[in-house]
Amino acid sequence: MARKKPSSGEFVSFDVLYEDGSRTSNRKVPSAELGSYDGDAPARTIIEAQDQKIGALSGRPRGTIKSITRSQGR
Repeated sequence: MARKKPSSGEFVSFDVLYEDGSRTSNRKVPSAELGSYDGDAPARTIIEAQDQKIGALSGRPRGTIKSITRSQGR
């Protein structure tokens, strides 16, 4: 049986700009984590945790996040 792709409503995509000038696009954060009164603030914590995991697996830690913005919809 084929796996079902999650609907676009399950995740919110963010573009991340780092202090060193590098950028990543379409970083996915579960929309359920953003439903609180804090708005998009929890996204930074979630993306930082993702960066730590990626850095640990690759052996190259990511830089400090300068800003986070929601990605443009398609």
